[in-house]
Amino acid sequence: MTRSTSNATPTLSLTDLPGPDVPVRRLSHPWRWISGGAVLLLLALVGRAFAVGQIQWTVVGEFLTAGVIITGFGWTLLISACALALGVVLGFAFGIMRLSENPILRFAAWLYVWIFRGTPVLLQLLIWFNIALVFPRLYIPGLVDERMVDVVTPFVAAVLGLGVNEGSYLTEVVRGGISSVDRGQKEAAHTLGMTPGQTMRRIMLPQTLRLILPVLGNSAIGMLKFSSLAATIAMGEMLNAAQRIYFINGAVIELLFVCAAWYLAGTTVLSIGQYYLERHFGRDAAAAASTRSWFKGRARRVATVGEA
Repeated sequence: MTRSTSNATPTLSLTDLPGPDVPVRRLSHPWRWISGGAVLLLLALVGRAFAVGQIQWTVVGEFLTAGVIITGFGWTLLISACALALGVVLGFAFGIMRLSENPILRFAAWLYVWIFRGTPVLLQLLIWFNIALVFPRLYIPGLVDERMVDVVTPFVAAVLGLGVNEGSYLTEVVRGGISSVDRGQKEAAHTLGMTPGQTMRRIMLPQTLRLILPVLGNSAIGMLKFSSLAATIAMGEMLNAAQRIYFINGAVIELLFVCAAWYLAGTTVLSIGQYYLERHFGRDAAAAASTRSWFKGRARRVATVGEA
């Protein structure tokens, strides 16, 4: 005698569903409104403090487009660009050395990172500015024979100090970027007969550049701000120009706000450029990944048809 059991599964019909006339009750978020109100109140208090404070906004507007400030900002951009270029070159050079099979090159790269990443950048600027006390002359047989004090000007000292310091950080960034590339690609390149130099130049470095691009963008923004330290070695960049002005007219806070406005403008432009560069390289990477997926899917379909 068999015994059959049936499990009735409950089903929903259209009549069980709520109709369109049922009121929708939204969730209340009281803390969201409270926190938003507190932030708005804080912003209002800060804005009122700047509005009623002893700030001559007409002086800010007057010096915002002053010739000496614009010239100083031009020097700021030039120092930042040259120092960043030097830092990138040193970062890639010493980053490759950190991964070298030569222990002497690895030690030299480690020593460079240890010294320049372990000391303050302001201290390095002062040392470069007074390097003539250690090396009185720059002598290269048949090329250069000059006094070091004439060679290492405030501009050169600023570029060397900022660039060499930035290179010590980028060395570790480049080393990490190269290490993150799939090792199988290196082995495949060697299988194809590429030399280690060709593998690094054609396979590893292009992928490393795409991986570390966000860090390079942040480095450019940081370099623009760190260039203000050049004012301590009498370099005529924007902050130094503002200091010379407010030592005369006493408008300290006004000239500092002028510098802040120009720094914000420069970092904003760099941030926009970084965004579009990352989107461009990310699109290329996505397209390459899509192409690889298409080829893999195509190969699987061909193999399946061939087997059939």
